[in-house]
Amino acid sequence: MARSLITRGFGVLACDTSAAARAALAEGAPAGTVAFADSPAAVAAGTEAVVLMLPNSRIVATVMEGEGGLVAALRPGMLVIDMSSSEPAESRRLAALVAARGARFVDAPVSGSVAKAKTGTLAIMVGGDDAAFAQAEPVLKGMGEAIIRTGAVGSAHAMKALNNYVYAAGLLATAEALRMGEALGLDLGILTDVMNASSGRNIATETKSRQEIISGRYAGGFQLGLMRKDLDTAGSIATETGYPATMLALCRARWAEAVAALGPAVDNTEIHRFIGSAPSKG
Repeated sequence: MARSLITRGFGVLACDTSAAARAALAEGAPAGTVAFADSPAAVAAGTEAVVLMLPNSRIVATVMEGEGGLVAALRPGMLVIDMSSSEPAESRRLAALVAARGARFVDAPVSGSVAKAKTGTLAIMVGGDDAAFAQAEPVLKGMGEAIIRTGAVGSAHAMKALNNYVYAAGLLATAEALRMGEALGLDLGILTDVMNASSGRNIATETKSRQEIISGRYAGGFQLGLMRKDLDTAGSIATETGYPATMLALCRARWAEAVAALGPAVDNTEIHRFIGSAPSKG
């Protein structure tokens, strides 16, 4: 995403704890297009718009409020764009802190593959008022193709979490259907064709079934642990609203079991490997 911004004419002042990530960004970047800061506060001091892409709300809060954090360094008129997959309530809390400094905040999580991040064609959901969106839009267009306004701050993170819950449920159902088809001796390629031509079609049947699961490649580009995290964020919405999301609870439990068994870093399509083949009949 940072490379996409550079390609589109932006200069990037980056901050990352990973030396490998810093080296990857610097490699091949045109001279003068990328520099590095040693703290979030230093990023704020050198820019007008700060983009966050971090693993979870806890880390976002540390970057915003911890030692050398962003909030204390913000100036009136600055913009903070949180593109992490964060909890909506936490985004609203941080937006209030940013507003108290005279700055603006939008939540702008993304949807799309690593390939879309590289080509700047991500889908980006955006929560924030008109002034903040107008300020953020040129930056977002440097990383995404479909920019979708979702409402007030926090709404984008909520919609991203709910979207990913529906995706996770579809992937789990697809994996279970393939396992049952395998137990029956069905041709799994034809089963995939049937689902894609029928009412069972979903993003998992279209882009994961044959490409990642049947092939055994398991390299869809999204980690199992991140999927579990997004389900937990959806769970926080269920708790906040008091809605008894029974199917979400079942899905969260299954993903938590998979992460415990396989670790968080494997691909999310390995949920198929985790659920395993049906036991043989004795």
